[in-house]
Amino acid sequence: MRLKLLIAVFALSGLSAFAQPNVKQGAIKHLAPFESKIIKGRTVDVWVPPGYSKNEKYSVLYMHDGQMLFDESITWNKLSWNVDNTAARLMREGSTRKFIVVGISNIPELRFSEYFPQKPFESLTQKTKDSIYGLYFGEKPMFSEKVNSDNYLKFIVTELKPFIDKNFSVKTDAANTFIAGSSMGGLISLYAICEYPDVFGGAACLSTHWIGATGVAQNPIPGAFLKYLDKKLPPAVNHKIYFDHGTEGLDANYGVTQKKVDALMAKHGYTKKNWMTKEFKGDDHNEKAWAVRLSEPLNFLLWDPTAIKKTADGKSAVENQDKPKTIKTGKTGETKKEGHKSTASPSATPKK
Repeated sequence: MRLKLLIAVFALSGLSAFAQPNVKQGAIKHLAPFESKIIKGRTVDVWVPPGYSKNEKYSVLYMHDGQMLFDESITWNKLSWNVDNTAARLMREGSTRKFIVVGISNIPELRFSEYFPQKPFESLTQKTKDSIYGLYFGEKPMFSEKVNSDNYLKFIVTELKPFIDKNFSVKTDAANTFIAGSSMGGLISLYAICEYPDVFGGAACLSTHWIGATGVAQNPIPGAFLKYLDKKLPPAVNHKIYFDHGTEGLDANYGVTQKKVDALMAKHGYTKKNWMTKEFKGDDHNEKAWAVRLSEPLNFLLWDPTAIKKTADGKSAVENQDKPKTIKTGKTGETKKEGHKSTASPSATPKK
């Protein structure tokens, strides 16, 4: 029963797809709908930070499930990522470069079809694909259409990004273009950087939904993802990838596959400079948890090597992504952030 409830909650993560969000920091340009010739039009919310100026150039972070990012008063579960508060704070502190956020709202009945990585899906046997298409939550099919994530990414790259590049004061190169999401949004973010390594320089994959779909006997989906990643991971020299997961709810299913993904990352030359994996003990699968730890991927991906911060004694220090602010707990590899525990993989912390 609990698993069925989790599936239903997981699938209904976009009931307020076309609502206008309010933000406490910065400003929102609400595009509803943003039309497309490739996929169904949807709401896009472009957030710009306080002090946004056309005289400066900003990096760009594309985020999925856009209706869940800014304003908890309009979300289905009354939770949000509070992206505006966290992003504005990090820029104000000088730990990240200046950036804007492009929130792409999902269409609830299309979310699984658009977020499930298409090439790994197509590598499955026909029997497995049929069983996935036969999954339901409540009285509705989990997949209302065939998997269509290649077209979803094509929309972002060939329609949405050119619009953002033309209408906002942004840097357009891969080194300043990032993509992020949670759960299925984590999967599609990883898929995006693999399919378009010349477009995206970094990806943040929170609570990555490695199981792909629930209810599949002897689930072959994680294996399909691993085979795909072994062939398609982008070069480590000029890409950064962040992973994390909690230990409660749906997140309790992710640890085993994440360790195998970590092994692949190391195999392909990723180190602590361009890859981070973190486990957050006690965290569940929801926006509350993702909001609390959002600063981790933002600092990692958007770290500004030129930023100078003042320490408590007044001395200047260059922000260093290899030395995150943590409180040691005395346990190997474990760090604590104001009541929020995380255990980092060797990719995230130096070996002792």
